[in-house]
Amino acid sequence: MKRFVSLILILGLVMVSGIVLAKDNAMFKVYTDANSPDNHYIPSGWMGDYSDISMDDKHMDSPNSGSTCIKVIYTAKRSQGQGWAGVYWQNPPNNWGSNKGGFDLTGMTKLSVWMKGAKGGEIIDKIMIGGIKGTYPDSAEVSSGPIQLTDTWKQYTISLVGKDISYISGGFGWVANADSNPNGATFYIDDIKFESDPSVQPETRKVEDMPFYVYEDKGAISNHFIPSGWMGDYADMKIDVGSLEDPYAGATCIKIEYNNKVSQGARWAGIYWQNPANNWGGIDAGYNLFKATKLTFWARGEKGGERIEEFKMGGIMGEYPDSDSAGIGPVILTKEWKQYTIDLTGKDLTYIVGGFCWSTNIDVNPNGIVFYLDDIKYE
Repeated sequence: MKRFVSLILILGLVMVSGIVLAKDNAMFKVYTDANSPDNHYIPSGWMGDYSDISMDDKHMDSPNSGSTCIKVIYTAKRSQGQGWAGVYWQNPPNNWGSNKGGFDLTGMTKLSVWMKGAKGGEIIDKIMIGGIKGTYPDSAEVSSGPIQLTDTWKQYTISLVGKDISYISGGFGWVANADSNPNGATFYIDDIKFESDPSVQPETRKVEDMPFYVYEDKGAISNHFIPSGWMGDYADMKIDVGSLEDPYAGATCIKIEYNNKVSQGARWAGIYWQNPANNWGGIDAGYNLFKATKLTFWARGEKGGERIEEFKMGGIMGEYPDSDSAGIGPVILTKEWKQYTIDLTGKDLTYIVGGFCWSTNIDVNPNGIVFYLDDIKYE
């Protein structure tokens, strides 16, 4: 009976309202080896083109440590039409914020993970912790990336200093996209863990060096922002970020088609390039582009005479809004490539989520339009 009471008391020290406390430990492990009793969280949150993913958490060929690692195959076939895929490690499994289950990781100063690619060159958009919303949301969201993997094991870390990690149900996650990995990607993950390391310093928002590309070439690791913010008659648009039709520079350009069907009844359409994808100001992920004095890009129309009402950057609102905005327009495109410039002199560019945007309408393009973009960059 005394042993039973003692067990209850011990459990009471590590459970508060269903939240497991990890703060008294120097380390809290997400994955060490297959079926290890030290593992926490389950890789249950498959996202995006989930049918393009296969995972083996018992892979035994050359793990970083121990006897197993995680092998991930991402085919990039766009099975669900998303163009990206990823996996969240959750507690409990499949918890998107509808159930209590977060761990209290207070005291942990970093998350570390070892990763490698099968060939090297595989690009992971980001690795992250937290960010799950819902009735029981995570208390923080922190990410790092993009990451270009090598064919040897390398450790990557995310600083958690200064972050509220008192409730985290999304313990780890990764996201990759088809444009950056057109032939798919096979990569490996091992030794995922939270650590209490007093030497870790708070991360400051890095002032990005120039030039800072929105788009250089399909799949280029220099690319930033995702063309995810489809607006207006979104069903009337198609975009190909790997068009081979006479690019201005490099191997590819962006081809955009906008027809006249008025599918959503808006009579206009446009696309925002965002960080991360679909971020309308709800995620703290802005780039500090303080050094930029202009945004330049090249554009052309398929026939010439296509009218774009506005090209712009910034302007996204929400909880974490862009610090400023600027634009030009209307612009009448020619059939030949032409460079356009948005003057950023005097603008506050310390926090930019919406890196680039265009919009137009059916009234000035009654038959729809096809146009091309290339070499979009801050300078």
